[in-house]
Parts: sequence; structure tokens; C-alpha cells
Amino acid sequence: MSGWENNDELKAALPEVPQSSGGTQIAGAAIEHRDAPIEKWGEKTQNKYDENDQSVKWDGNARVYEWDGETGDLGPEHPELEAQLFGDPAFRDPQGIDFSKITTINVTQEGLQRIQPIKFFNDAGLHPVMLKNVELCGYKTPTPIQRYCIPAIKMGYDLLAIAQTGSGKTAAYLIPIINHLMGKAKKLAAPRPNPNDTDVGIRVRAEPLVVIVVPARELAIQIFNEARKFCYRTMLRPCVVYGGAPMRDQIENLQRGCDVLIGSPGRLIDLMERDHVLTFRRVKYMVIDEADEMLHADWEEEFNKILGGGEQEEGNVKYMLFSATFPTAIRQLAKTHLAENYVRVKVGRIGSTHESIKQDVIYVEPSMKKQALFDLICSLDPARTIIFVNSRRTADELDDFLFNRDLPCTSMHADRTQREREDAIRAFRAGKTPLLITTGVTARGIDVRNVMHVINYDLPSMDHGGRTGRIGHRGVATSFYTDRDEPLAKLLTMTLMETGQAIPEFLEQYKPEDADVSKLKFEYDTDEEDPGEEGGSWGAGGDTGTNGNDGGDDANGWGAPTKSSGDDSGWN
Repeated sequence: MSGWENNDELKAALPEVPQSSGGTQIAGAAIEHRDAPIEKWGEKTQNKYDENDQSVKWDGNARVYEWDGETGDLGPEHPELEAQLFGDPAFRDPQGIDFSKITTINVTQEGLQRIQPIKFFNDAGLHPVMLKNVELCGYKTPTPIQRYCIPAIKMGYDLLAIAQTGSGKTAAYLIPIINHLMGKAKKLAAPRPNPNDTDVGIRVRAEPLVVIVVPARELAIQIFNEARKFCYRTMLRPCVVYGGAPMRDQIENLQRGCDVLIGSPGRLIDLMERDHVLTFRRVKYMVIDEADEMLHADWEEEFNKILGGGEQEEGNVKYMLFSATFPTAIRQLAKTHLAENYVRVKVGRIGSTHESIKQDVIYVEPSMKKQALFDLICSLDPARTIIFVNSRRTADELDDFLFNRDLPCTSMHADRTQREREDAIRAFRAGKTPLLITTGVTARGIDVRNVMHVINYDLPSMDHGGRTGRIGHRGVATSFYTDRDEPLAKLLTMTLMETGQAIPEFLEQYKPEDADVSKLKFEYDTDEEDPGEEGGSWGAGGDTGTNGNDGGDDANGWGAPTKSSGDDSGWN
């Protein structure tokens, strides 16, 4: 319980307070005010940027597996790079994920085709090298979405998958796609220079076989890093393009050859307009990840250009849509671009799997929120902690507030430069700044190991889904509740009931009359056609708050899937 659960001395110090006393309350107890952290969090750091600095490290330039490709279809092992990609073998813990409970999650299939799910990766008919890469990544048991998507893609179907962020979607499509192409790279891939010759100026036009479109830059980088792992020892070369980073570097990477291209929409469009740099004429797989975050009216033209950007005959491209929700525009995309016999898979609500995540809801007076946050952090044992807010301004204010109290913190949102954003997430991953303040959409889908605490400083609007913790992970999620959050009170209470959490006294009045958890009805957990829907106008069914080349971030989500986007950023 945010440090209290396993700290009897601290719990004894929390005096009982009446419900009407205001201040900060958790199930009737007040947070103890402290002037300094209990444990040493480490020294705070401040980045200083020089515009003329030529040594900037860009995540998109990370090393990928390359060899001359002249012998066989597989490259030799590369111990040094393998350690960089997968980590030191002595410290390789899968993901710390406990999947023992998620096998009970309800998965539904719709459409003409039915897929027989796999139970183990060994059942999927994967190439031995791909199985080895899966093992090196630490995956032992397929998640529900992987159990269905891997065989569906392997069988050659178009796919629409509805599942919350954190359910294993990235591996669900990367594994079968790369596995299918790895033995056909010489036949399908475009000619490329020998990597030993790139220093003498030999360049080619990028003609990817796979294009993966994502809403946020950080998510693009993360998927690129996963693709680097699954492409290890194959003949497939991954690249990533996104706004904010130098166009020159990204073009140079593309011109060395590109088979798997991950990108944000704006930068993809920029590069598609440079015919000598990029063409989609060889694309075999088009994946739209976190699709519901990109369905903004301003993006309709770009989105259609990307989806129809190839010169292939109809039916030669397999389309896959992955989304946390199923609004009108997603349905329209599926009707327009997916084959008639596409497979639709929906992974049920994963609230029940969050029993392993302790969720605390704390009542706070609005004027006391900053102090309450500081007191809460002071009560914690130092560990990676993500603090979610609803606006960029709040992120900046909290960053200054905590930094001026000598806490090692950093913040990330869409108004920061790309260099600042990459430095922030890199420092957080490394534990250099274990406190990360961020807006939910910017952090959409971000996967960071060993995050032990998520703090919802702001509870989001009713129109957005949840940010508590990734399935299978253990930790604590603490949410600050104010009187302004009353519209969320019923949904919040039901979510706590569903996951077997304690109901704070100030939420008792919102408990449904029928306390049978199995009969709880989540009004916003539906993907049925809305009455009176016509067509599929862009932006319908989801206030996604996107902005520019990647997601905007002034509205975010909590708890169960709602009418719009879900955000499960956090654990790992």
C-alpha cells in the first residue's frame, strides 16, 4: 500500500481522522507529513543542452544485427550484440511476469473464421532461431492475445485485435510476421549494400516488407527495440522513423536497407513523398498499432495515404489493426481495408488480473495535492515510479516542485523536444531518475522493467481507459481522488470491487446495490454498434486528443475500458 503495507512502524504513525476533516485520507487515515524522504532516492540531476552538441545519442540509431548475407538464410551468433539486445545472460529474468492468472481471461472470436489457439510457443510452428529469440526475450507462456494472433497471422488472415495496452500485442504480431518472412528474405527483399561497403557511399531506396504505424514516438522506439530482438540472426533489417529526431540520420539508416519499418504517421508521410528514399511497393504486412489513438479528423488524409501507399495488387498486403477500443472509425477501417474473411479477436477485460496490483485510492483536497504527493513519495522505498497527470502544464509544475525538493525526477510530454523526451525515458529506464512525471498518451504503451509504483496524480476523464499496471506484474497503483472526480466515482468503485481491493469510506456510497462481483455491469465496456451510427466519420466514438506527428496528451484514462482509448502504461 504505497509503502504502508509492509511498514508497520509507519502504519502505526498514521492517526485516524474523521471523514469531514479534509486533507489527505486513505481509508480513514491521514498521510503523515514529512520534510524529507525516508530512504535516499539518489542525487537529482539536471540536463544541460548545447545546440551544437554533435554527440547526441538518438534511440533510432541503435545497433541492429547485420552481416553480408552471402551464405545461407541465417546469420551466425553474435555474443556481444546478443548481450546488448537481450541483456546480460546472468541477469536475464523474463519480465518478472506472472501469467498464472491470465489464462482465465475471456477471449472471443467473431467473423467467418475460427482460430485454434496455441498453448505454448513450441506449438506455433516457429523456426528454431525464432524460438530461440523468443526464449532470449524471456517469454515463456503466450499471453491470451498471442495465443490467437500468432496462429491467425501464420495462417495468412487479416486481423483485427481488440486488447488493452500491456497485453503482449507487439510480440503477437512481430513473432509470426518475422518468422514467416525470415526464410523468404532473399526472394522478397530489395537489394541492399553489403554492410561492410556502407562507408564508401553505397545507398539504396528503402523498400520495406513490413510497415508498423504507431501514434507516439516513444512507442515507435520501443517497438523498434523489440524488432531488433526478433530480427536477430534473420535476414531482416529493422528501422524506425519518427518526428523530432534528425531526418538525415533516419534517411541514412533507411538507405542501408530496411525490411521492417516502424514509424509515426507524420514522419512516414514526409519520407513517402521522397521517392528516392522510401517506397511501399514491396509491403506484405501493414500493422496499425494502438489504432484508436490515431483516429483523429486531422489525420484522415495521411492515414489513408499510408494504408494505400503501395503499388501492390489487391490482396497482396495483409492488414492488421490492434486497438484498445472498438469505436466507429475502427470498424470503418476494418470494412475498408481488411479482407472479408478477416479474423476478429477480442481479449476480455483484464481487470481481474490486476489482483496482483494493489490499488489504493486516496482522498485529497485539491489545494493539498502537491504536498500529498511529496508525502507519499517520502513514505516509499526508492523504486521506479510513474506519476500520471492530465496536462503538460501540470507535468512541468510537478517536475519543478519535486526537483526543488531534491528528488531525482524527470518529466515527459508532447511539448518537450525529442531529445529531452528520449533523455527522460532513458534516464528513467536506467534508474538515474526513478521518478517520471508524464501524461498518459505520451507514455502510451511504454514498457519499462521494474516499475513498482504508479501514481495517478490526476484521475482522467470518463472518456478514456485505464492506467494501472501491466497484466501479470506486481506492484502498487495509487490514485488521488478529489471532489471534482465524482463522475468517476461509480466506475472507480466497481473496478476496485472487481479486483478485490478495499473500498475507501468516501466511496462506500457508490457501491451498487447488488454486491455480487460477477454481476457488475461496466457500461463503457462494449464494442457494439452505437444506435444510429452511420458510416464511420473520423473522430467518431473516441476523443483521442492526438496532436501532430504523435499523440497529444491532455486527456487520459483510468480503470476499465471506456468509450475511447485505454492506457495501461506502467508496469514492467
